[in-house]
Amino acid sequence: MKKRIFSALIAVIPSITLLAGGLTTNTNQNAAYLRQMSQEALIDITGLYMNPAGTAFLAPGYHFSLNIQNAKQDRDIETTFPFMKYNRKNPNETRLFHGQADAPVIPSFQFSYNWEKWSVNASFAMGGGGGKCEFDEGLGTFESMYAASIYSNVLTSLTTKIAPALIAQGMDQATAMAQAQAMAQQSYQGYTLNSYLKGRQYHFYLTVGTTYKPTDDIAIALGVRAAYASNNYNGWVEDIHAYYTDPMTQQLVDQQVTGSDLSLNADQTGIGFTPILGIDWRINEHWNVAAKYEFKSRLRVENTSEMNDFTSQMATPGSSLGQFQDGAKIASDIPSLFTIGFEYRPIQPVRLRAGYHRYGDKNATVYGDKQDLLDDNTWEFTAGAEWEINKWVTISGGYVRTQYGQSDEYMNDISFVTSSNNMGLGARVRLTSKLNLDLGYMKTFYEDRTVETPNYLAPGLNKTDTYSRTNRVFGIGINFDF
Repeated sequence: MKKRIFSALIAVIPSITLLAGGLTTNTNQNAAYLRQMSQEALIDITGLYMNPAGTAFLAPGYHFSLNIQNAKQDRDIETTFPFMKYNRKNPNETRLFHGQADAPVIPSFQFSYNWEKWSVNASFAMGGGGGKCEFDEGLGTFESMYAASIYSNVLTSLTTKIAPALIAQGMDQATAMAQAQAMAQQSYQGYTLNSYLKGRQYHFYLTVGTTYKPTDDIAIALGVRAAYASNNYNGWVEDIHAYYTDPMTQQLVDQQVTGSDLSLNADQTGIGFTPILGIDWRINEHWNVAAKYEFKSRLRVENTSEMNDFTSQMATPGSSLGQFQDGAKIASDIPSLFTIGFEYRPIQPVRLRAGYHRYGDKNATVYGDKQDLLDDNTWEFTAGAEWEINKWVTISGGYVRTQYGQSDEYMNDISFVTSSNNMGLGARVRLTSKLNLDLGYMKTFYEDRTVETPNYLAPGLNKTDTYSRTNRVFGIGINFDF
């Protein structure tokens, strides 16, 4: 049993480190983004993350933005695997495994001080992760693995007991083995187990930088970001039981499966640094164009882990569970990011925007070189509009198309994300000439994706997973100048 479980885990746990997160950096770093998501060419304190060079065109003085967001996400995996019908508590070969990710409070701030041709700026935000995801009944990957292993072991054990008795009755060996296997299948009555998985991931971003205007219409930006990663992964598969009818007594046998419990509680921490370059060109009173490049961040997280003996045996360097080996430093690079955007003002109260993002996922090293399984890098297209109804109220809306380049081999239920369409709307309310309030709401519409993967303990029987997610974020921000 141990050897079988070990082999299966090696194959199916390549990316649990992304459980609370995704392939890319969070771009929703303030409430203004939620209400209008095309910020690549935005000139505003709330555009500091997407367009750092644009802060050079703010008025002389101090500019602050303080924000809080609330995010909730549901992750559902509908798993189909024949042997799961033998689960005595939930006898269905198709099961829904539900996870809920919550981030009740996501804080951020942006700051800029401007004088003459220069400005200095700083920001703090949750650049990745931001919450936890919990699966109260574990995941189909683990359940199917144990279901196949228990079934195989019970049938092998019963067959080796029944066959000799049939041979002793005068049956030839081949017929006895076939008959014994049939009797063993009839005797098998299923399994029970207790499974649970929870992941938490936070990437805290602190960015500092400066901008300079070589001309009145062009600004350049230079910055550096420190990313501090704090992750935790906690899960188990325990209290495993196999049930069968004893062929001799016809009594139901409840056999506890020992030595194969899985138990893990791992903390990961690490620091990475990202150089940032930006440029903004105000072409005329109608057009503005800006671009930014964030270099890849080399990030290595160090483990502080607790495992039971069975899990520790598997957590050897190079193995899948080796990414949680106590004291090990694990590759978890943050991809590079290129953005470019345009703003057009047909009339003074109206602003139309569009932008493009390209992430360097395939060049960001992660444990096991899983980035090599990607078909392409992630890209995004953004569009948005704002209308100043009067001097007190501005309404806005935005759209983002996110397209991931994941192959079927890359996908798994431990960590998954699917391509999506994002819609946002909201308003800015001017409370005074120096103080305004942003209110924003964003909803993500993910595309369902179905993937078939082999079960390594049941050759010829594929496991089918249909992945779906829902997401919504609400934010409020206050911006002030002096």
